[in-house]
Amino acid sequence: MLIIHATFQVKAEQESEFLNEIQQLITASRAEEGNLSYDLLKDTEKTGVYTMVETWKDMVAVKAHNQSSHFTAFTAKAPQYMAAPADVKLYNAEPLG
Repeated sequence: MLIIHATFQVKAEQESEFLNEIQQLITASRAEEGNLSYDLLKDTEKTGVYTMVETWKDMVAVKAHNQSSHFTAFTAKAPQYMAAPADVKLYNAEPLG
């Protein structure tokens, strides 16, 4: 199982547009084969900071997601909403040892 944390710093004047656009991504991504969860969390201490926490069955599912029309449509629009590039981290959730 793989977990992805994608943190977004959103421009204050673009926040409502960002939330509208990302909701479409969330809905479509949750319906993908291999998706176990896909949730957007709002930072409680930093204004305009959100983290998408994604859980996927395997790398095949992640690669399919990254090539999906809803993901590529969102990533094409995302720069207009961002105050900084997204910070994306990938974790292997398999037990070590």
